[in-house]
Amino acid sequence: MENLTVGIVSKEWPPAVYGGAGVHVVQLTQALRANNGVTVDVHCFGGPRTDGAYGYFTPSGFENSNPAIAAMATDLQIAENLQSVDVVHSHTWYANMAGHSASLLHGIPHIVTAHSLEPLRPWKAEQLGGGYKISSWAEKTAFESAAAIIAVSDGMRADVLAAYPNIDPLKVHTIRNGVDTQKFAPHENPATLEKYGITGRYATFVGRITRQKGLAHLLRAWKSVPSEFGLVLCAGSPDEEGIGNEVAALIAELQKERSNIWWIKEMLPHDELTAVLTGADAFLCPSIYEPLGIVNLEAMGCATAVIASRVGGIPEVVADGETGFLVNYTTDSEKFESDLCDTITKALSNPVLLSEMGAAGRLRAQKYFGWDAVAQATIALYRSVL
Repeated sequence: MENLTVGIVSKEWPPAVYGGAGVHVVQLTQALRANNGVTVDVHCFGGPRTDGAYGYFTPSGFENSNPAIAAMATDLQIAENLQSVDVVHSHTWYANMAGHSASLLHGIPHIVTAHSLEPLRPWKAEQLGGGYKISSWAEKTAFESAAAIIAVSDGMRADVLAAYPNIDPLKVHTIRNGVDTQKFAPHENPATLEKYGITGRYATFVGRITRQKGLAHLLRAWKSVPSEFGLVLCAGSPDEEGIGNEVAALIAELQKERSNIWWIKEMLPHDELTAVLTGADAFLCPSIYEPLGIVNLEAMGCATAVIASRVGGIPEVVADGETGFLVNYTTDSEKFESDLCDTITKALSNPVLLSEMGAAGRLRAQKYFGWDAVAQATIALYRSVL
């Protein structure tokens, strides 16, 4: 088959992109569409879209349902409209049932990208309540029935096989996330820093407020980081009220004692984000679970050194001692936070080394994580299941 039509299903699509999976879908779609003979239709949540994307509102009567039930209802609408594609490719549990149902309904292969795994995110029960059991069921059913599974790192591949031992290992393929190093490139813009009142040397965190991202650990660790170093937090969209309140209280506590703690709650425009990343001495990723971590690649693209947890796929992105530093994660919170503080303090005390690591990180991102290579590997997988 020369011409290939792909139906990509995602909860997120511009302008509603708030996490790494959404960024992945957008950039993968762009890379796939750059190939002759490949047509990509995107089906997403949240109402009408443009640019080859079909958006769906939550069906009438389900608007106030548990988020998992609302997602299932939306998925069934999407599944009905995938009859004209050669292969359906779903991203995250929100979309998995659309792909699975379309596969059954229309007799087309379904490919899943594993961006995270519900069994490894038990804190999602705080957000979804009983819906967490539904999201877990949806993911398990879709994964076990899929024609192929894409793991975004070798660490994620191992996690998929451990979480779902009934899956044939030959069905799980590692295709790592990519980064657009033309879009994420060094961009110095003092006006952006001035706009947010950011002065002096600082490290930065970018991510949603969720237990997965480890922000509360970072904030507790920062209490012992020398006060000469500032912290810029680009953090919003809390998963649920409890973690949102905890993070807000920890930030307020730090801001009482230090004037160089900046909290930017809204999603930054791209040019401002790259300016904040470029201006930082280091990017911080204290995640307790991270299949790969696109945001680390984005920081590396901006030539910023990364200090991150040694979890999931992060060691496949951040070269410890070369493009940044990795901190061993442990469920002993005090030890993890102490080790995080020590590593951050030592790193920030050596700005020349951090600058060298940032330059090395950009080179690594350019060499190993280009989207064209990701698209070619993905297309080859599509064709292999037809």
